[in-house]
Amino acid sequence: MQLYCKPIIDLKFTIEYNFFIMKNKVFIKISFAALLAAIICISGFIRIPVGPVPIVLQNVICLLAAAILGGFYGCIPTLIFLLAGLIGLPVYSGGTSGMAVWLGPTGGFLAGYFLGALATGLICGKPSVTEKKLSKTVIIKVIVAFIIGTVILYIPGIIHFARWAENAGKVAADKSVMAYTMACCVLPFIPGSIIKLVITIPVAIKLRPVAAQYLQ
Repeated sequence: MQLYCKPIIDLKFTIEYNFFIMKNKVFIKISFAALLAAIICISGFIRIPVGPVPIVLQNVICLLAAAILGGFYGCIPTLIFLLAGLIGLPVYSGGTSGMAVWLGPTGGFLAGYFLGALATGLICGKPSVTEKKLSKTVIIKVIVAFIIGTVILYIPGIIHFARWAENAGKVAADKSVMAYTMACCVLPFIPGSIIKLVITIPVAIKLRPVAAQYLQ
């Protein structure tokens, strides 16, 4: 009788153990996403007003979170942050929130945060502990992910700002809408974006294998 019971007991133990491990992994993933979402929210209070579109850290922190977690999962912290602001929590740039921010001049960049994070996470892929040994492939992959993510982040912001500027009558008669938009949304921010990428890309490369130890 004991010989027949032992395989059943072993199978039950294996199922319970795997279920426990699975539950722990889900909890760890949720914890990572919540922590990075909180960092994104806090970074919103750091901004430099320079006209209709301020200099912020949130854009690059969204990309950093995506690169660390990798894959589709990488955009979850940004999604949590966006939803938190949408329901009224003061987590958007400068402690703002609500639909009014989405409809304002910078609203398109909020959508860009999510799309940029999604692209960055998918290009980086899931992190691996093997990335502790730096290789050209890993470095190039992360750099390309950040650059493409940044470009994608800007696209909905530019489109939305152009529409807002035209409807609000902000464009002078002797200027085109696109020229005004580029002058307000893109050109002044290129040096700062480069600096932010130079700082955050090494951080992402360093933290990806650390995150992999807990997420795999």
